[in-house]
Parts: sequence; C-alpha cells; structure tokens
Amino acid sequence: MQNKPKVKVFVEARYRKLTRDLPQTVYFCPECKGHFRRRKKCERCEGFGKLSRDSVQELVGWVLGKAFGTRKNKFHGSGREDVDVRMLGRGRPFVMEFLNPRESEIDLAELEAEVNRRNEGRLEIEGLCWSDQTRVRELKETPHAKDYQVKVRSEAPLDLDACMENSGARIQVEQRTPNRVAHRRADKTRERWIEILEITPCEEGDLEYLVRLRTEHGTYVKEVVTGEDGRSNPSLSELFGVPCECLELDVLDILTKEGEQISEPERPLPFGHIS
Repeated sequence: MQNKPKVKVFVEARYRKLTRDLPQTVYFCPECKGHFRRRKKCERCEGFGKLSRDSVQELVGWVLGKAFGTRKNKFHGSGREDVDVRMLGRGRPFVMEFLNPRESEIDLAELEAEVNRRNEGRLEIEGLCWSDQTRVRELKETPHAKDYQVKVRSEAPLDLDACMENSGARIQVEQRTPNRVAHRRADKTRERWIEILEITPCEEGDLEYLVRLRTEHGTYVKEVVTGEDGRSNPSLSELFGVPCECLELDVLDILTKEGEQISEPERPLPFGHIS
C-alpha cells in the first residue's frame, strides 16, 4: 500500500521580537533532546524537555497550526538572533511550512491579528501572506548585512569625536570563531566588514552609550565590541581606545548583502486585506 503524498502549505511574514528571553525556534534541552522518556529523569531541564518556555516558532505555530488543523510545522528564518537579542525595526522575514493541513479556507489577516493579540509586548508579526518553497530557499541562501544597536559600557568616558573619525567607513575585521559557539562551529578566522554609524550617550549612565553599527553577514557583533582577547581584531574596544562590554543588543534592520534596504517583492495581499 502506497503512502499518501505529503501536502505542504507555506505562509510568510516578518516578526519583531520585543523581549530578551525568546528563541527563534524550539529550544530543546541538549541533554535529553526533549525525548518524552529521557526528559523525565533529565536534571538539566528538570523534565521539561526544553530550555525555554516558548519560542517565535511556537507562538506563531500554535495559532496558525490550530487554524490549519495540523501541529506539524517547520520554521524557516532569514538568519536568527540570539535568545537575548531583540529583533526590532521592520522585523525578520520568515516562512512557516505546515504539513498535511486539514483546513484550507484561512483568513490570514485574522490570524496575524490573533498572534499579535496573544503576544502583546513579546512578539509581533506583520504582512502574513501565502508563500512557497522557493521563498524558503531564498531566505536560507541569501546573505544579508544588518543594522544593530548596541548598548555599550566603557571603562572610561569616550571621546565621541575621535570615536566617530571612521564613521561610515567600512572597517575590515578578522574574527576567530568565538568561544561561546566553538562547540558547534569550525574554529577558523573569518574576515567581515563593519561600519560605525552613530554613537549616543545614554542618560542613565555616564559610561554607557548606544552604538549603531552596520555589519556584514555572519559578523559576531558581541565580540566586535569586546575583542574577546584579540579573537576579533580590530574591535570597538581597540578603535575607541577604551575597553568596552556589550550590555544589550538589538537588530534594527535586515539589509541586502551590500548593506542597502531591501525592496520587498510583490506578494499576494493577505486574505482579508483590501487594496
């Protein structure tokens, strides 16, 4: 007896992550892998199977999956940010793939509003529309520069005029794989460019500043700030002449490979929207 062919539907949107405790996809425990038997005795996750309560994938998938009549989904993001990094601005493009849906008459505008209503202050999605497999490949294979805002603490006051001497110029940085990801990434040195766009003192701290950066795809921004004992060279600490640490990090925009703002492709309007 032949298996029935799998039916897939794809939807896409952008998400804004407004909190610093939300991973992009399901964060399974690295010890038990979330296995329903092994997790019962797992000390790492205390039987929960995950290291976070929820994720962008789950918060969106629960609402859309219920409407489509299936729990099975895959989340395809245009890159990802760390759990403690917010995704702001226009948001990060993503496609969700649902397997063997039982419902097809779906009002995507209504579902977008429901996701946002349920997750006010944590997560927003925008532009939910029908998509296809080709968009998954585009998101996965297309490199993107990014704009970031970094909250930096320096050991001494910064000379802002001196720090902004290289403003807008592309600075080539050599980065050895950071220690925090060395367990899952090859230990090698990569060359990336960064641009320092703006530095603004914070009101709440004399030694705290907001630094806006533009970086090449694949740049480790936290290490660009500190230098990580020479593993990122030059770093902001070296360029500013003062040791600096990264307090908070936000993604402000996903750009083209060369650092230009992306012109959105013509997409079908979401169900329920009127042109």
